[in-house]
Amino acid sequence: MKHNLLCLDGEAVFPVSDPHWKRFDLIEGLDSYKIYNHYPHDDEEGIIANLRDCTMALTNKVPLTSHIISALPGLKYIGVLATGYNVVDVEAATRAGITVTNIPAYSTASVAQMAISHLLAITNRVEYYAACNRGGKWSEQPDFCYRDFPLPELAGRRFGVVGFGNTGRATAAIAAALGMEVAVYTSKPASELPAGYVKTGLDELFATSDVVSLHCPLTPDTRNLVDTSRLAMMKPTAILINTSRGPVVDEAALADALRAGVIAAAGLDVLCQEPPEAANPLLSLPNCFISPHIAWASDAARERLFDIALGNVGSFIAGTPVNMVNR
Repeated sequence: MKHNLLCLDGEAVFPVSDPHWKRFDLIEGLDSYKIYNHYPHDDEEGIIANLRDCTMALTNKVPLTSHIISALPGLKYIGVLATGYNVVDVEAATRAGITVTNIPAYSTASVAQMAISHLLAITNRVEYYAACNRGGKWSEQPDFCYRDFPLPELAGRRFGVVGFGNTGRATAAIAAALGMEVAVYTSKPASELPAGYVKTGLDELFATSDVVSLHCPLTPDTRNLVDTSRLAMMKPTAILINTSRGPVVDEAALADALRAGVIAAAGLDVLCQEPPEAANPLLSLPNCFISPHIAWASDAARERLFDIALGNVGSFIAGTPVNMVNR
């Protein structure tokens, strides 16, 4: 069988001109491939037209809906260039006999690093002070130091982790190394948690934690998991960190909570709409710290992602698919 592959949005991993993509030339049984930097998400008919002669598709964030899948009887494989695969209607793909794969665990260390970076950015304000001092503020002080914000010490505070997969576990380990008490909401039994970690219910975790860090996939059960009522459970000094998926948090509720001082601050690497509308209120709130969905994107993580993606494609063509999400 001849295999033709189209990647709908390769630029997030590597631009089309990057020599990494030439490695697809080495995959035995792949007859042709084409890489788009970024195909429009909302052009379903255009996506169908471009994939009509393809047996294989790669996507990062371009949705492959049931409508698209049903219009492509020749499609046999969808490779998601990420760990989360909510951009694909997996049920529709399974009904159509299409294999769907993802890239597991490639960005664990990078996402954990970003989650803790958000926490330290909020508590220590290094970027703020560096900017002030470039403008001469320290040089103008009468004393040897100045403080514009309280400087909390994290040791002894409770770090709540929602979801205890690879990234939740890695993030919790860094928090524990900082001297924080780790509380975990997970389906895993308490006996499988590292020594000293406390398993809690979800509401208890939100009510008792000084920091809540989200590491759960986006499912119908986790959509808007953090809503008005759950934010109201949190301490007014608490910090919310989200490096999982934007829709896990009700953004309007979070904006209201941050404005009203229901919680102290939020650090977000993901939003419900990406890129966000300029009018998104979270973008302008001084106690909301937002990075542009880059927790996954360290140089080392992207190399691992690409290596696994190549392996996924080659294994499928060889008839021995790996990293399937629709077994």
